Amino acid sequence: MKQVSVVIPVFEDAACLKDLTRAFTRVEEKLKPKQVELEYIFIDDGSADETWQTLKALKEDKNNITLIKLSRNFGAVAASNAGMKYVTGEAFTIYAADMQDPPELVLTMVDKWLKGYKHIICQRNSQRKDPIPTKVFASIYYRLVKFLLIPDYPKNGFDIMFWDSQFLPLIRDTSKNINRSLYAHWLGVKPFIIQYNRPERGYGTSKWSMSKKIKLFIDSFLGFSIAPMRIAVTIGVLGALLSFLYGVKVAIGALLGKVAVPGYASTIIIMSFLFSIVIGMLGVIGEYIWRIFDELNKRPESVIEEIIK
Repeated sequence: MKQVSVVIPVFEDAACLKDLTRAFTRVEEKLKPKQVELEYIFIDDGSADETWQTLKALKEDKNNITLIKLSRNFGAVAASNAGMKYVTGEAFTIYAADMQDPPELVLTMVDKWLKGYKHIICQRNSQRKDPIPTKVFASIYYRLVKFLLIPDYPKNGFDIMFWDSQFLPLIRDTSKNINRSLYAHWLGVKPFIIQYNRPERGYGTSKWSMSKKIKLFIDSFLGFSIAPMRIAVTIGVLGALLSFLYGVKVAIGALLGKVAVPGYASTIIIMSFLFSIVIGMLGVIGEYIWRIFDELNKRPESVIEEIIK
């Protein structure tokens, strides 16, 4: 009997956990003829509601559940990484608890894994009915990813990855400030792509705030590319060139006696332009330096308060 580990980070998801486990139980029944069983690793990411109590009640009915309680909310990525430390299956996947990604997808992914595919991803055919700002942000993000980082990156992105456990150390022990889906492509293992339609949210509201999206945006490009630095340098060089040409023009005008009293406005415009370029470049450099510092200071990505196996 082969085992697949399902890592599920949860944050104040008490309302949907029972339906989630029922859905996965139906998946388990369909996997039995394939000689595959599931292992669940739930990580409570500092929930303030009844999530932990609900998880403990579910644990009483199912022996194949491991519960991990973090000391506070560290974020979904940190919670997932904490859960991956306890993966024991021959393959693993990470699932959101809100059931927007149908648990039945595990059946298809397991089938492809049994046929020899080591990396499977589920690609959304269309975006959800999100607010316009969210759609615009997502569209810009994916276009930039395809243009600057990964030309063959899925148009609407993906949230589900299924890996053979031989890649577990590579996925689990990566940088704290790295986009896992981009990192998976960077590894070079060609994925088998499963197309699916993502249903409407059935429980609660998204906890993926704009600040988290902006952090993901920054981490994606600073973690995988030197392009931001080169863009900043290019802008700096162009700005310096334009300023030099303007200086030559002023010097020639002065030699020809065509320059009146130096203009206050032009001086301020040039100084503001150059200082904005310098500040922008320093900001980009600072972001890279912060990531170096964050990796070197050995601060734990998350703190586990309790484990129930």
